[in-house]
Amino acid sequence: MTRTTPSPERARLAAALRDLRARTGLSMAGLAERTAFSKSSWERYLNGKSVPPRDAVRDLCRLASEPEGRCLALWEIAESEWSGRAAPAPAPAPRTETAPRTDTAAEAPSTVPEPVPPEASAPASRDDTRAGRGGAAVAVLASVCAVVVGGVAITLFLVLGQDAPRSSSSASPSSSATGPRCRGAACEGRNPMDMKCGVGPQTLASFRTASGAMLELRHSETCGTSWARMWGTRIGDRLEVTADGRPRSAEVENEADAAAYVYTPMTTTRSGTVVRACFRPAPNGESDGESGGKPDGKEECFEGRVR
Repeated sequence: MTRTTPSPERARLAAALRDLRARTGLSMAGLAERTAFSKSSWERYLNGKSVPPRDAVRDLCRLASEPEGRCLALWEIAESEWSGRAAPAPAPAPRTETAPRTDTAAEAPSTVPEPVPPEASAPASRDDTRAGRGGAAVAVLASVCAVVVGGVAITLFLVLGQDAPRSSSSASPSSSATGPRCRGAACEGRNPMDMKCGVGPQTLASFRTASGAMLELRHSETCGTSWARMWGTRIGDRLEVTADGRPRSAEVENEADAAAYVYTPMTTTRSGTVVRACFRPAPNGESDGESGGKPDGKEECFEGRVR
């Protein structure tokens, strides 16, 4: 069954999936050819008309070379809303002066019916949904912890920091552990992930190269820095980012780099700064050896402006 107006939960998931599809460069028909889901199914998933199966989300993350943790977290929230497990509890029945009973029967309206038994692929933590929509978020975080080993802090920030409303009552000492380790000039030339500036950044611009590599210009308002990242690359590919004349570059040095994101060091930027990234592909996927020069191949550049 489909619903014409997507809920906020499904709208966030659909937006994330559309971004991934854009990165792949595939049409709906192309997605259907590379996955077990039809063209019409992908149309519904990407427009928020229905919630996709978990495997469809994982397949799209794989095609886009995107770590699946955040999208699976969004899927858990949307799927809980779609199935009704995250429905809020009904309001308690009003009491009268002539009915002072406080036994179990009188308190029954304040409880939520037992959730529908989860599917085999759903995480065990979905039992927490009997606490309402807030419980569903807890279940999501627990499942993400199992999916993204070693990335718990980042995933918690993405789900709670970006997708949930902020509340002063939710602040805790542990939240500072996810904050950046540098700001402004102190970040110059440093790795954005090591300094935790890569948590919840803005994407200034995206670009797909002739060789199929994907590039993005990123900016952290909190750190006051910008950088570039690339994936879907080959050994020897190079990426350089420049802002206000300060170049920072990175190279794909081995197969491990080629199978993951590669980030340039950061450079300090502010609102209005134009950031430029240039990609230099390696010839035939190989670097230029011991010569120390730049790889051959046509340079491809694009720009973005810090908002």
